[in-house]
Parts: sequence; C-alpha cells; structure tokens
Amino acid sequence: MIVITTPTGDIGSQVLDSLLETAPSHGEEIRVIARDRSRLPEAVQARVDVVTGSHGDADVLAAAFDGADAVFWVVPPNPMTPTLEAAFSDFTRPAARAFAEHGVERVVGVSALGRGTPMANRAGLVTASLEMDDLIAASGVAYRALANPSFMDNVLRQADSIRTAGVFADTVAPDRAAPAAATRDIAAVAARLLLDRSWTGVDSVPVLGPENLSANDMAHIMSEVLGTPIRYERRSYDDLRIQMIGRGLGNAFVDGMVDMMQAKDDGLDDGVARTPDTSSPTPFRQWCADVLRPAVETAPGN
Repeated sequence: MIVITTPTGDIGSQVLDSLLETAPSHGEEIRVIARDRSRLPEAVQARVDVVTGSHGDADVLAAAFDGADAVFWVVPPNPMTPTLEAAFSDFTRPAARAFAEHGVERVVGVSALGRGTPMANRAGLVTASLEMDDLIAASGVAYRALANPSFMDNVLRQADSIRTAGVFADTVAPDRAAPAAATRDIAAVAARLLLDRSWTGVDSVPVLGPENLSANDMAHIMSEVLGTPIRYERRSYDDLRIQMIGRGLGNAFVDGMVDMMQAKDDGLDDGVARTPDTSSPTPFRQWCADVLRPAVETAPGN
C-alpha cells in the first residue's frame, strides 16, 4: 500500500498518474489523502482508496497509514502560516509519530537543495524544509528527500505576462546559471522510489535537470520556442515583498520566500554536482514546447 499526499497538487497529481499505471504490476495498492475528494477525477476515485481530510491531522493519518508500506510526503503551501516552523515541522510532526506507530517502512518527501551550503540556515522556506527532513529522518523511517532546485513549472505563473508583454520576471541575477527541474521529472523519481522496496536508511536524492541556465538563457529559449521575443526583467526583493503582501500573503511566508530567493542568488542550489545520477532528463527547451507553449496559447485574452 502506497499513500500519496497532495494528490491534486503539481507534483502529487503526476506521482498519482504514474503509479496508477505502474503500481498494480508491482502488487501495490494506492491510497490518497485529499482535503476535497471532489477534486479527484471520478475515474481516479474508482481506482484508489480515498481518505478525506488534512494530512496534518493525526486522526486522518491514523486512517491513511493503516496497512501502509510507503508514503509520498509533501507539505502544502500555507501562505498565512504564523511561522515557517509551523508550516513545515509542526505540520509534519503528527506524521513523524504515525510512521512508527503504523509501521510505515519508507517515505519519499519533496524538499530542496542547499543542505551543507553556507546559505542553508538563512534560506527561508528551504531552511524550514530541511528542518522538516531532519524531523522525518529522526522518526526512524527509511527516508529519501528529493532535493530540488527551482521548478521550471514556476514559469507558468507568468504565462499571461509572457504572452501580453513578452516579459518574464524574477529576482535572480540575469546571467547567473543555476539548475532547474521539470516537475514531471521529480514525480518520476518519486514514483520509482515508492515502488522500490530495496532502499533503507536516510539520504537525499538531488533532481537537477540536465543543464544549468541563466534567466537570460531561459528568455532566449522561450523566444525561440514561442516564436516571439521574450526578455527577462529582474525585480528587486522589495518589489517581490510588496507584490506578495499586496496579494494578502502573511509576513512569515513573505519573509521566507524573500530569504529563499536571496539565498538562491548567493548560490544555494550550487552545492551538488551534476552527474548521471543527479541529472533529470527534461531540458528547458523541451519543457517549453510541451508545457509552456500550450499554456501561453491558452492564457486569458487569447
């Protein structure tokens, strides 16, 4: 039995889709924890066991982890959290207890790069995520933390700006090359680990994508794939802070995001070498063709 949290999320939904295809041949059943069962397609509901509620709730976890062998763990974003510790470690603490209580053998979690770097203790959301990893590791369960860079899929949030203004924006230096990964590749690694009963102990699994690119590189590739000029616009951290506060996000989350972006610009994601084991297959150009271009073509106003 494999339990999937956030089954309608960006990564969780892709893990679920993959396991629906492959788990039966491995003799695995699938259970999901969903706040809103109706968000799951009816065809999916017919093939999985659904436990309704929050995976931060001990009673929900007791029902979900009963008979479970492996868990895919993702902390959902909480923009109104009072502290980052509350959003990550406090949310995870009931699960860390439940893993042992219910005999869960393996957990695969979505986390971040940065461990061991000078920026790790001042990286906001990433720092909190690494502390969550430590909490899970201390529970005694076998754990693999997917150590991810920024997601290519984050660019989708700017599909309308890319279409209407030919601009995508971020806070990173325009010529600073860094790794980026497609969420579909992260989901593929998670699904593989969840089906593999051979691993034990605690470790991180970097998912770096196949190349390092700067923001200017990404703008150039987007221009070629979309067939229209796209330029990168660097925004200040103050502008990012003002924008998020204007959207009603809480101070702790805003500070955590700004601190994370500053740490990334200082080299947070540079601590792991790209090797065949740490690379993932989807290049940004292919992701743009497969994912970004359809999103831009269907953005509001088209």
